[in-house]
Amino acid sequence: MQFEVWAPDADSVVLEAADVRSPMERDAGREGWWTARAEASDGDRYGFRLDDGPLLPDPRSRRQPDGPDGPSAVVDQEAYAWRHGWAGRRLNRAVLYELHVGTYTAEGTFDAAAARLGHLAELGVTHVSLMPLCPFPGVNGWGYEGVSLWAVHEPYGGPEGLKRFVDTAHGLGLGVVLDVVHNHLGPSGNHLPAFGPYFTDTHHTPWGAAVNLDAPGSDEVRAFLLGSALAWLRDYRLDGLRLDAVHALADTRALTFLEELSAAVDALAVELGRPLGLIAESDLCDPRTTTPRPAGGLGLHAQWNDDFHHALHTALTGESRGYYADFARAPLAALAKTVTSAFFHNGTWSSFRGRTHGRPVDVSRTPAHRFVGYAQTHDQIGNRALGDRLASALSPGLQACAAALVLTGPFTPMLFMGEEWGARTPWQFFTDHTDPELAEAVRNGRRREFGAHGWAEEEIPDPQDPATRDRSCLDWSEPGREPHARLLAWYRELIALRRKLPDLHDPDLASVKTAFDEDARWFAYRRGDLRVVVNLADKPAAIPLGLGRHRRSGGRVLAAWEPVGAPGQDGVLHLPPESCVVLADEST
Repeated sequence: MQFEVWAPDADSVVLEAADVRSPMERDAGREGWWTARAEASDGDRYGFRLDDGPLLPDPRSRRQPDGPDGPSAVVDQEAYAWRHGWAGRRLNRAVLYELHVGTYTAEGTFDAAAARLGHLAELGVTHVSLMPLCPFPGVNGWGYEGVSLWAVHEPYGGPEGLKRFVDTAHGLGLGVVLDVVHNHLGPSGNHLPAFGPYFTDTHHTPWGAAVNLDAPGSDEVRAFLLGSALAWLRDYRLDGLRLDAVHALADTRALTFLEELSAAVDALAVELGRPLGLIAESDLCDPRTTTPRPAGGLGLHAQWNDDFHHALHTALTGESRGYYADFARAPLAALAKTVTSAFFHNGTWSSFRGRTHGRPVDVSRTPAHRFVGYAQTHDQIGNRALGDRLASALSPGLQACAAALVLTGPFTPMLFMGEEWGARTPWQFFTDHTDPELAEAVRNGRRREFGAHGWAEEEIPDPQDPATRDRSCLDWSEPGREPHARLLAWYRELIALRRKLPDLHDPDLASVKTAFDEDARWFAYRRGDLRVVVNLADKPAAIPLGLGRHRRSGGRVLAAWEPVGAPGQDGVLHLPPESCVVLADEST
């Protein structure tokens, strides 16, 4: 088979495959590339020696059976026999479910997670959004410190395990989205600098030198990242990618990497004959992220909306530290702004940043489904000191209100695993660094970070302690008992309503109308002929909704957390404490 590697600064490169060493030759047609042919088959180990140095894994390795520092292994991508055909699922009517393979089950494998996918199909979600799967040192971790960007973490089940998972998901009608990290690599096991200028000191990031997207040699680096993204979509039949922290991609070129990537993915979708999507995580509050390329945007298909999360979180919890401060001043007003304008920070002052932030969304032209809305994510739980979920602080009623606002709101909804039953297990920050010095640095850094905010050092979970990961695994006995079972039934009911009622996937942000009372703590919005009302207070609320033009009654109740009647002839809705309701006009 043919082997190739980009190593522009090497004077010699030797391929070592199946215990046979073969000198590689320069490729006359591609500057910096080396090629060689050698006998090798699926599973055979191989690597490259640059200038008689140590054996290094292939930067484009598809499998690292012994971890990131070991040799690569050949993968025959055609060997797997797919069981299910798949025409794809579009993102514009999606309900996403963020899942971490290592803690979705105690076993922490693809096969164990696949065995639980029936739960998600019954729940009604449309896409599983997998957290990163690239190899990293050790067994357990969040995945954001991956170092082999074309390979699959072996302890989860490797390439074939991922294919079995995707195949099972597709057989149940579930799409699969994968979180990929292009803005940095992990601090351990990264061998790319030995091969070429994959990183540059032209820009500096919180992780050190930036990935080289615009300095000399960046054409090949961009091709490396593009090839990786397309390989995930093609070889594993994925339905989309979630792009981590795109605001951290330092790129000054006229044609940005993200534009190149969106164009390449759109072209691949045409080639494969099925829809593919790109979802950005961006801190910029910039609608140009998802504006189509012909209109001057980057052309990504959706982006996470942290502003909606922050408004909702402060409304539910009253928290006001850090980036919650701007939202906590008037949380229901902030919530109203986000559900009608997408971003809270759209050119407004951000006290957390000490400057104005964001750019307005043209709601008359931008479909609501381009923004992903959520009450919880891996970041918003795991980056807390104790990894505590909303369920640890909120009553089932307030959790039901959060579900109603996410699942009936204008944005593409996303849940974090276990949220649907109010999981009480935390989801904490955990690592498995094999380098003792790095492990100690991470442990102490975590303690210092939260110690500065008043936490006692002994209260902060040790990321390196296996018990921290174990505590973070879902408890699958919870959904079968109260109060979890009732909340799970509520999530199923809301998702079924979203699927059934066109008003709940209407992309028109401009048509969303809101009403609220900060002091009384109730919030309502109208979407077409539907009204959603939540009472966040601990006492009953009399909410003047009005009847609207030419209406003789307040409509009918489609779904309610607690028993409630429709508004009477006076247009007043009487809603129990910490409760919510979905109402429809009589004609609906």
